[in-house]
Amino acid sequence: MSAVPMRDAATGDVAMRTTQRRRTELAAFLRGRRARVTPADVGMPPGFRRRTPGLRREEVAQLSGVGVTWYTWLEQGRPINASAQVLDAVARTLRLDAPEREHLYHLAEVPYTPVQGPPAQSVGPEVRGVVDALVPRPAVVYNARYDILAANQVYRDLFLDGGDLSTPRNALWTLFTVPEERCPLMFRETELPMMVATLRAAYGLHAGEPSWEEFISRLSAASPEFARLWQAGDVANRDRRLKVFRHATVGELRMTSLSLSVDGMPECRIVVYTPDDEETERRTDLLRRLCGGARQEGQARAGE
Repeated sequence: MSAVPMRDAATGDVAMRTTQRRRTELAAFLRGRRARVTPADVGMPPGFRRRTPGLRREEVAQLSGVGVTWYTWLEQGRPINASAQVLDAVARTLRLDAPEREHLYHLAEVPYTPVQGPPAQSVGPEVRGVVDALVPRPAVVYNARYDILAANQVYRDLFLDGGDLSTPRNALWTLFTVPEERCPLMFRETELPMMVATLRAAYGLHAGEPSWEEFISRLSAASPEFARLWQAGDVANRDRRLKVFRHATVGELRMTSLSLSVDGMPECRIVVYTPDDEETERRTDLLRRLCGGARQEGQARAGE
């Protein structure tokens, strides 16, 4: 017997045990959440001779619009299929919050799509402190649309000519609308298509939302290059990449981008650009010192 079928059988056994364990957890989770919802919570009279602390199974089934037998089997952890629509109905009846709803989906082995709100447009002081503490590494907080929510001074010196963030900025808008000779990103022919492809991947969760549609429309009108790449329809995931930048004072910088998630902001990420070689390390530190000295000189002149 070959080794391949043995591996396949072992993989199947693991998958079966995982599914069985999840169904056991699903049964316990549903029973626990049903017990904490009272008839009064859902506008029902308490009734007499109620032995359960919360809703009965048949009441959950009725309020969710599903069959009593089907819901009973679901709560017993039997191998039945559940659709997203039915799970949403059960979640509403059991008054599940967002983390509980996601947990329900995972236990039922149904693909989960979080409820999306408008793109985040600000970050708290804790996140800003982390970004500033990463100096001399350039660091920035992006949302899914590449809006710049926070950035340390090294990032601003490298990407925004030292500009502030008193008005909202967007990395894609900057890269596609500045003259090519002033674009900080080298190898535009490969880097910009990748950024547009990651934008389109995020757009899948926001298609039809006015703020996203307006952004795509305005940038397409401002940049024929963006419009062409957007119409290509390519999709890509974000990954760790080597990027090459240029700065008028310190020269070429080779940096690796690393994305870090932000708690409570599911579509936002801190992106840190780490020097890929010793020369870039030296130039990055030089950029920090030169720009820091220029700011101090400007402040001193302003105080005269």
